[in-house]
Amino acid sequence: MSKQGNLSIHSENIFPIIKKWLYSDHDIFVREIISNACDAILKFKKLCDMGEIKDTLNVPFEVKVIVDEKAGTITVSDNGIGMTEEEVEKYITQIAFSGAEDFLNKYQDKMDKDQIIGHFGLGFYSSFMIADTVDIDTCSYTGSKAVHWTCDGGTTYDLTQGTRLARGTDIILHVNEESKDFLNYHTLSSTIEKYCNFMPVPIYVIDANKEEEPTKEGETPEVVEPKPVNDPVPLYTKKPSECTDEAYKAFYSKTFMDYNEPLFWIHLDMDYPFNLKGILYFPKLHNEYEMVEGKIKLYNNQVFVADNIKEVIPEFLLLLKGIIDCPDIPLNVSRSFLQNDGFVKKISDYITKKVADKLISLYKKEIEHYESCWDSISPFIKYGCLREEKFADKMNDYILYKTTEDTYITLKDYLEKVKDTNENKVFYVSDKEKQSQYVSMFKENGLSAVYLNHPIDSSFISHAEMKNKDVHFMRIDADISSALKQDGVAIDTAQEEKLGKLFGDILNQDKLKVKLESLKSTSVPSMLLISEESRRMQEMMKLYGMDTANLPANEATLVLNENHPLITTLAQKDLDAHTQDLVCHHLYDLALISNQTLSAEAMQAFLQRNNELLMTLLNK
Repeated sequence: MSKQGNLSIHSENIFPIIKKWLYSDHDIFVREIISNACDAILKFKKLCDMGEIKDTLNVPFEVKVIVDEKAGTITVSDNGIGMTEEEVEKYITQIAFSGAEDFLNKYQDKMDKDQIIGHFGLGFYSSFMIADTVDIDTCSYTGSKAVHWTCDGGTTYDLTQGTRLARGTDIILHVNEESKDFLNYHTLSSTIEKYCNFMPVPIYVIDANKEEEPTKEGETPEVVEPKPVNDPVPLYTKKPSECTDEAYKAFYSKTFMDYNEPLFWIHLDMDYPFNLKGILYFPKLHNEYEMVEGKIKLYNNQVFVADNIKEVIPEFLLLLKGIIDCPDIPLNVSRSFLQNDGFVKKISDYITKKVADKLISLYKKEIEHYESCWDSISPFIKYGCLREEKFADKMNDYILYKTTEDTYITLKDYLEKVKDTNENKVFYVSDKEKQSQYVSMFKENGLSAVYLNHPIDSSFISHAEMKNKDVHFMRIDADISSALKQDGVAIDTAQEEKLGKLFGDILNQDKLKVKLESLKSTSVPSMLLISEESRRMQEMMKLYGMDTANLPANEATLVLNENHPLITTLAQKDLDAHTQDLVCHHLYDLALISNQTLSAEAMQAFLQRNNELLMTLLNK
């Protein structure tokens, strides 16, 4: 038997594109060729299970990948269903004809189609991205004659009788010069692990050029059992009831090379209305300012597709680490990019719901664990609320706020706690160090504020106000709670006007407001309050890279404490102009330092005035 022919190219496909540009990453050939090998084995197993074939199945099913650097070849060998001459011409020479699809159509009444990996079609021709010539040696389970097929990457092929005796198929890739890296055993092994880590058939990688270790005379050579590079039954394919906490942690560590234990996880296991399995892990943050960098690996019937595909996985979940396997996801020809359609949106909504349900369950049943995880999971939850309306609706009552007493509280409980003093105001701290004076005053008076110091919080605050009507978030330096002021004390308006004019003249700041207050604290002479609205506007424009040069400065109010001796002396005692200048600048500088970092120029002036003030005191 010897035959030549032309490849039958369907009108919607062009062979040169398949050969050179079908996939953006050339290493994808590993996934496609080994997927086909696994498919061939799964088909044979299914025929045996259905009674179509009588086979004792004594030989274990496996895929062998043999790399021969000296010969310049990579061979992918399976002991699956094999092909007849007719099937080779049908499935190989007619590009884009899917063997998996034809198999499913033939046996659709007897099996579940999800048990076959998928519609590869063009996958075999990905081999020509790294090979000059590809050979196929195959022998069908039907007992028909073996077949040898070869093609040098053009539009012609040779088909002859083969020599293979056992059922199955060998794909031999004669690697081209540009792709010699794949002939390195370690490079090929790592590529196979990347794409085939969870394929449902054991995969062995064999180095044809590896020399046996010499043994000393009289010693028996040690027999080392080969180990597959993949995990054919990964944890996520099992039922949650079959998995232990230790197994979840071990799977996380091995899959993501992260030796920090995850906080908790969600095991996804759904059969209707679509098939979806997976595990989502919540990683631990090392500090409160750390930005989360996650990775969600998407699989199709245990075949790796890509990382972080936002069409299927809600964008905010990309901050997590996990595996999602869904054979129902529609894939385009490259199997690397997904079509964004209504069905995919349903999958995304389901995943979002499961995550929210898990978090709410933790809050209701394991509140202490929920609180202990909060600092790590809050950026993820807040980002999810910003991006997904349904997620925000479900989570609104379960968002925690860390208080200045280092306790955790919901917004509802905080408002109830401060209803007599704050009037639906939520005071928050964005920088513990810079706003320490304000925090100290709150604590001294038994008041509570919340920490909102993560980069995402500036956006989340506006969202929380929108979701919770009549609630206003105010940074702790934006206003003074009524609880910080002495009750029933009338401010001397004449004295307030006098001090306002004095500071206005000396500081030469037209926009600065000066306000006299009778504070309970006698240790704080002056405070600076920054308007919440104007500060937010400035921050938002900076965030979006907008020009803020022509914006007015943040509206600031200098609060002078009527109960502090410095303020009383300044208001009532006649001081010389130089001393007044030094004291006013000093009080303003103290208020400014407790609110923000001084510029280099401002710091230099502050130090110089301090020296002058000390000299003035010493000379008196």
